[in-house]
Amino acid sequence: MPDPYYPDYPSGPALAGADIGLVPLHAPDWAPDLEAAPRAAALYLNYPSNPVCGVRAAGTFGRPFAGRSGTGGAVVHDAAYIDLVYDGRDAGELPGGRRPQKDRCRNVVDSKTYGMAGWRVGFVWHAEIVERINLLNDHNRVGIFRPVQAGNGAAAHGTAGLRLRARPTPTRGAATCSRKRCPSRSFCEGTFYVWLRLPGGLTAESLLARAHASAVAPGEALARAAAGWARLSLAVT
Repeated sequence: MPDPYYPDYPSGPALAGADIGLVPLHAPDWAPDLEAAPRAAALYLNYPSNPVCGVRAAGTFGRPFAGRSGTGGAVVHDAAYIDLVYDGRDAGELPGGRRPQKDRCRNVVDSKTYGMAGWRVGFVWHAEIVERINLLNDHNRVGIFRPVQAGNGAAAHGTAGLRLRARPTPTRGAATCSRKRCPSRSFCEGTFYVWLRLPGGLTAESLLARAHASAVAPGEALARAAAGWARLSLAVT
């Protein structure tokens, strides 16, 4: 999985007794080196990215991605924020296009797009993995609450007017700058967060006390290599 990653990602592999390998993400574009990724049963990607807020760099889903088909591993793309991008950026086509492929697992979470963030609904196109999920669900929770499924189905069939969209705000403008001007200081190309390098001597705790931020996620809680960074939320009522 990418490093930094969303903190809940290790839970599934831990429950399955699986080993976790990391694919570091590096500034300024926070792109993974997929050619250097270890062979694995599954490769996790997340663009636009939580917590680093980057939209996938050009070529991420190109030749290195296609080359993974020879490993037999599934590719899981957590696209929860695919509609929340800024400044005319393109969040990108789903890996592998729209056609189901034997060696791909595409996970598209619509819950953020349609204002259902806590409901965690997504799609998987991979017959074997779908059956494994069915078996797991049958023993863990029987099924997803039917109104949630119905609402997500309605959203997926054309109610685009209900979609959340990212728009520039004074808060985002004050908190970020362009990658060219200060690539290592603050970052927000997508998602509703800002990935911020803390100035010297400032910690996430002091940011709460001195700057009166309502919530701060310290970088070291998200990845070992992210100490000195913090994630701030741009979400509003």
